[in-house]
Amino acid sequence: MDCSHVQLCDRKSQIDLVQLQALFQVAAFWASDRTCEDLAIAIKNSDPVISAWDSDRLIGFARATSDGVYRATIWDVVVHPDYQGAGLGRKLVQTVLSHPHVSKVERLYLMTTNQQEFYKRIGFEVNQTTTMVYFNQPLELPPTPVEVECDIR
Repeated sequence: MDCSHVQLCDRKSQIDLVQLQALFQVAAFWASDRTCEDLAIAIKNSDPVISAWDSDRLIGFARATSDGVYRATIWDVVVHPDYQGAGLGRKLVQTVLSHPHVSKVERLYLMTTNQQEFYKRIGFEVNQTTTMVYFNQPLELPPTPVEVECDIR
């Protein structure tokens, strides 16, 4: 498929949350249950956010979070099935990688379930040293307030 007419955009304000939710439902098994409200929060806290458009149709998306110096992580790289295999996913990732907020970080991470080979072709390497994850759960607070004495000088 020729994707030369596809436009990339780095403006968060252009993201149509309903279209993004539908894109995840059709192309991202790992994100098919995301709500528009949660997507809005994720986008607000990400930089860059890159979207791909065929006219007014959202067909691709990628985002990153970063401290701008030491670490960044790429999230949610997704391309509509009708447009896969034409280099659009690579273009989304390369656009994220070249963005000023992540282009100079020391290490850039991503997590993927089934696409290791795709990312290897872009230059990513399998990393066995960062394999821990914390699944956030509500904290159980003690039944009564606990007093803690602090002697800070």
